[in-house]
Amino acid sequence: MKKEEKTNALRLLDGKKIEYIVHSYEADPSLSGEEIAKLLGEPCEKVFKTLVTVGKAGTHYVFVIPVAEELDLKKAAKAAGEKSVDMIKQKELLPLTGYVHGGCSPIGMKKQFKTFIHSTASEYEVLFVSAGKVGCQMELKFADLQKMVPITVTDLIKDNSASEHYMVQ
Repeated sequence: MKKEEKTNALRLLDGKKIEYIVHSYEADPSLSGEEIAKLLGEPCEKVFKTLVTVGKAGTHYVFVIPVAEELDLKKAAKAAGEKSVDMIKQKELLPLTGYVHGGCSPIGMKKQFKTFIHSTASEYEVLFVSAGKVGCQMELKFADLQKMVPITVTDLIKDNSASEHYMVQ
């Protein structure tokens, strides 16, 4: 039986003696966040994805949001104190963070970037984030994630209800 290879994120958690549970599944980069949440048997609201952006001045920021949601770039820029932020190009992710697309963890990047998490994360004692490779999620306490990464909790997602206006005749 082969031993599970530890990612940088898991090694860092071990080093701080922080408890976590690893959930592995077949590494399929085409899986959506919603499909991963379903594989985990968890609601999409508790499973978070990690997005890396770059501000106008070239500063990088990390945003952690529920997998079924979309990052509101205006809210993200405001949170970061930037005029605007854009998603980084996929090919820039590995050299910048040490992680690949679909396996980017907020813990253990090559450099600690200013990190923000959507406000609903604080509603959960335990949540799920990437463990640092495709096909591997980790379940950990929100408070422990905060011990590992200095995180700002704020509203970051697009408000889809605003687009649902109906004409009443």
